[in-house]
Amino acid sequence: MSHEEVMKMMEETGLPFAYDHFVEGESPEPPFLVFLYPKADNFAADGIAYFKISQLDVELYTDLKQPELEERIEGVLLKHGIFYGKSEVFIESEQLYEVLYEMEV
Repeated sequence: MSHEEVMKMMEETGLPFAYDHFVEGESPEPPFLVFLYPKADNFAADGIAYFKISQLDVELYTDLKQPELEERIEGVLLKHGIFYGKSEVFIESEQLYEVLYEMEV
């Protein structure tokens, strides 16, 4: 999946989003998304990256738990045939929930 395809997928969620972070002072009110490619796990053959595999993390930030919103995001991922892992944490210092979707693209 190309970066352009990931961007289109993010747009389909209908939420504000940014790559890695929002500029200081320009973060929207929750809910919003942040996505990034924290690492690659490429398949090597003959000493080259024969097949490129990037990890894609999509982070949903909300001030309240919103299962319906999570289902909407998961629906977008499934529509694109993406298998994902999911975890959640409450960030005390920000008073925000972070739902993390981890996948390979």
